[in-house]
Amino acid sequence: MIMFDDILRIIEPLDREAMAAAERRQQQLTKPPGSLGRLEELSILLAGMQGDEQPRGYRRQLILAAGDHGVAASGVSSYPQEVTAQMVQNFLEGGAAVNALAQRAGVELTIVDAGVAVPVGPSDALVSVRLGFGTQNIAEGPAMTREQAEVALDTGAKIARAAAAYDDIIGVGEMGIGNTTSAAAIVSVLCGRPPEAVTGRGASRNDEQLARKVAVVKQAIDVNRPDPTDGVDVLRTLGGFEIGVLAGVVLGAASRRTPVVLDGFITASAALNAHAILPQSPDNLIDGH
Repeated sequence: MIMFDDILRIIEPLDREAMAAAERRQQQLTKPPGSLGRLEELSILLAGMQGDEQPRGYRRQLILAAGDHGVAASGVSSYPQEVTAQMVQNFLEGGAAVNALAQRAGVELTIVDAGVAVPVGPSDALVSVRLGFGTQNIAEGPAMTREQAEVALDTGAKIARAAAAYDDIIGVGEMGIGNTTSAAAIVSVLCGRPPEAVTGRGASRNDEQLARKVAVVKQAIDVNRPDPTDGVDVLRTLGGFEIGVLAGVVLGAASRRTPVVLDGFITASAALNAHAILPQSPDNLIDGH
């Protein structure tokens, strides 16, 4: 059962009174005004998100969603699709950089298998929602059915709402060979920008492979003709299972007034997709870099 209507009713704008109170409080602290730079801006923003002039950030969780992409068969990545499952298994065994960083920062790490081609786990850190064995090739047709897109969004929203009951801040991450191609297609459609302007190298090793990737993004958009006014349709035609789950996380966290820290281009495309579904959702977002 899709939760969009319920979420729309409970998402609230930033608490401007809390933000003003946080700013006044900063002016009373023993430091030169503005000396902490971006940290001061973030603390005021967090106050508005959480509705408290002294925002909380003690309990943090990173939700990392993984899924495979059929478009990998179109030669858009230097790595084979099997690397997705290998990396996810590495996450579960604690051997990746994200594990070390999360442990150092005291951040709980949750891995979501949204649709890796090869099943992974088991692990206490794994949430398996498996919407398929990877998406279809967007260069040839839709990535998924509309039902799968809605389930991905709904699942992500539920995961975020459950996390937000305990956590003050949620971070999002991703893994999926070929997902920069899907992300570029989503951004191109929703921002009205040409594919060559939004398509980066990702795992492409040379100019020839980058040109191939741009051509595939163009082909995917031409073949699917997604409706830019319908965020679910954009996800259905061009997205990934993990991108859908992360878009749902953004929406679910917004309904709990919980900040979401984005990590890079793919998670930003998921947030953009969430915005296309519910324009109020970006109020709870923080760009990680």
